[in-house]
Amino acid sequence: TAICITQGMPPQDSSADPLILMLFDTDDSLMRVHLKPAAGASARIQLLPPGLNFYYITMLRDPVSRYLSEWKHVQRGATWKTALHMCDGRSPTQDELPNCYIGDDWSGVTLTEFMNCPSNLANNRQVRMLADLSLVGCYNLSSMNESQRNHILLSSAMSNLKNMAFYGLTEFQRKTQYMFERTFSLRFIAAFTQINSTRAANVDLSEPVRRRIEELNYLDVQLYEYAKDLFLQRFQFTRQREHQEVRLKRREERRWLKEQKEQGRPWPPKHKGGGNAGGRRGGGSEKGTEGEFPTTTEDYTSQVARW
Repeated sequence: TAICITQGMPPQDSSADPLILMLFDTDDSLMRVHLKPAAGASARIQLLPPGLNFYYITMLRDPVSRYLSEWKHVQRGATWKTALHMCDGRSPTQDELPNCYIGDDWSGVTLTEFMNCPSNLANNRQVRMLADLSLVGCYNLSSMNESQRNHILLSSAMSNLKNMAFYGLTEFQRKTQYMFERTFSLRFIAAFTQINSTRAANVDLSEPVRRRIEELNYLDVQLYEYAKDLFLQRFQFTRQREHQEVRLKRREERRWLKEQKEQGRPWPPKHKGGGNAGGRRGGGSEKGTEGEFPTTTEDYTSQVARW
């Protein structure tokens, strides 16, 4: 899960020059990366100063693909041993959160072994990361029955996701870029690329195994369906609003040009009867209507030779 925070004025204030602070969150361990707003600026690690105004965003991924990706990551030796899993001021006990493996890491774990660990935090990770765990007694599974706990977690995750300043979907890279840029009035220097050939995509899954993964992550499946529906609604609304704004802007431009043409013609319209009656020699001019520039007389051509 990736959380991005912006510092500064609200995004609708075009005068703001917000800094982007991205927190790449792999469970409860945070790595703070400061991105300068200048195009092409390099990222650097930075501690978060106090008293900042934050906007939280996140990225969601298809639950099966995300689960397989984490399995591949753990299989290569990744661990979260330094994660404290703090909740309500304390870390979970060994009984509340048993280890899935013995030793330094879980290198070489098979998918079956990965799925068979009941305390595997890969299960429904996206819901757990977005929900308020204090509502269900943190990692203490005995505080309420499983059905009630799951309902509260899913509702909390949905509510928090809906109220975030922005969220995107890994499976919709270009739409995510479009929505991010219009939410924060920023522009990326390069278009997002949809890469579908991932380690997770290259795993050959049987249908029973896929169903098993979906069962283990059924809260994430529900959250993702909710998130995708809401995301596409927001995208459609934003596109329609943008098209409407473009149409209104063009209409105003045409109106302005028409007014300029009517109020400031350099040449007069032709009148019936061959110009101004009683044209006077000597280059005189007659006054136009109020707000118009004076129009030249029919004697203009004869005056040119004299000048």
